[in-house]
Amino acid sequence: MNLPSLSSVNVFGKKVIVRADLDISEGDNFRLKSLIETVRYLTEKQARIVIIGHKGRPGGVVDESLSLKPLATEICDLIGFPVSFESESQITLRENLRFNPGEESNSDEFARQLAGSGDIYVNEAFANSHRAHASMVGLPKLLHHAAGFHLLKEIENLSRVFENPEKPVFVIVSGIKKDKIEMIGAIKTRVDKVLVAGRLPEYLGEDYLDEKVIVGKLNPDKEDITIQTIELFEKEIAAAGTIVLAGVPGKYEDEGHKLGTERIFKAVSESSAFKIVGGGDSLAVVSTLGLSEKFDWISVGGGAMFEFLAKGTLPAIEALLQ
Repeated sequence: MNLPSLSSVNVFGKKVIVRADLDISEGDNFRLKSLIETVRYLTEKQARIVIIGHKGRPGGVVDESLSLKPLATEICDLIGFPVSFESESQITLRENLRFNPGEESNSDEFARQLAGSGDIYVNEAFANSHRAHASMVGLPKLLHHAAGFHLLKEIENLSRVFENPEKPVFVIVSGIKKDKIEMIGAIKTRVDKVLVAGRLPEYLGEDYLDEKVIVGKLNPDKEDITIQTIELFEKEIAAAGTIVLAGVPGKYEDEGHKLGTERIFKAVSESSAFKIVGGGDSLAVVSTLGLSEKFDWISVGGGAMFEFLAKGTLPAIEALLQ
């Protein structure tokens, strides 16, 4: 992909809108950390920075519990520069984009309103790049644009899964979201095996079953995979050259249902394969088990990562290529 890089754009003294990944829970600053390199670069270039993003699903109405105001202090602490909220300064954080219904409906009017705040647009929100929303695909049409430094690293590392990868390539897909099922059909054409766990085995139809798809069996309460499945997955993991871990195999937050998650994550982390992990629950497990340093790449995206691996692109990436 010949994406325009931030380093190739003249940002000196310009007003730059940075679309960030701000949909985080309290105390979770992994996505915020992905902003550091881009924001510090822009401050060095004496740019004025407007950070925009969303949190939760307020449905186009103001919900004070989902305000981004508390993040101004967190961002300030991370990057080492003052960050103001909704008032002009060198670095300004704007309120939750999804308080306006035009964000999720990809309203041209809302995109133009956002564009009025800057000269250049930078996408540093990989985790939301599978959404065709105003701030993701509308804004790049209106402003000179570029990919942030972390976004480029996401694409570079994830592309290693299907561009001259270490073989065989395995994807371990878990969780409870049914929309992952549709992606399994696309992703299995690009990899050697797909291992399915979580609640997904319940939703997987006959159309998806073939020699490439290994479907885990669930315990009677359906909150974790069986011991036999754990052992089968561990054997497969040991033979992999590239592994993508997307989602958790069981209800890991419950003491009685965390065995599958712990053993699968540890098996992947100990593998000599090129290893990628992504998704909110996955990142929480990696952090809890102290496995962060054992993965080659930790993606800020869950759904976005999985869709990129299935399709090779995303709506917001396509917008940057225009």
